[in-house]
Amino acid sequence: MPGLDETNNESYRYLRSVGNTWQYNVEDLHPKMLSRLYKRFDTFDLDSDEKMEMEEVLYWPDRMRQLVNATDEQVEKMREAVRVFFFNKGVDPVDGLTRENWVEANRVFAEAERDRERRGEGSLIALLSNAYYDVLDDDGDGTVDVDELKTMMKAFDVPQEAAYTFFQKADTDHTQKLERPELVHLFRKFWMEPYDPQWDGVYAY
Repeated sequence: MPGLDETNNESYRYLRSVGNTWQYNVEDLHPKMLSRLYKRFDTFDLDSDEKMEMEEVLYWPDRMRQLVNATDEQVEKMREAVRVFFFNKGVDPVDGLTRENWVEANRVFAEAERDRERRGEGSLIALLSNAYYDVLDDDGDGTVDVDELKTMMKAFDVPQEAAYTFFQKADTDHTQKLERPELVHLFRKFWMEPYDPQWDGVYAY
């Protein structure tokens, strides 16, 4: 199976368009990060065919509909955010993304996110997080508490007890509520940055 480059991956395409020549090297990745990413792939690969399809990842917004009675408008907003996020993560609408290329797709996406941040452009992590945040904040107070976070964990097929570890790590201002930037910050640290053992246990991984 050929690797990824600007001809078949949106994040590589973005990086090359802004003059960034970053290239994936598996030797730069900690074994625990590799394990974490492959475990997540297997959660998304609903039919276990070692390929992630766009329809498989679009299953997750529908889970939110079932769990929190999200409106059609909210679900469609989540679905659009999922489409954009996973397309940039390498999930082609027609060909999907193979397990073999999943880790590289994640790392180039992470580099593209860092470049977007440096350039003052919108974060795709924030786009996805905000779409779910709007649904999770069922009491409308502009924050997410641990019970609302447990709903998100259940929606993504993550053990709900992981919500407590996630909450403890994310609640950096110790308000017992999570604000949007805190969710995005922890997502970045756990999935996008080099492996750091202090984040072990978040998402139960």
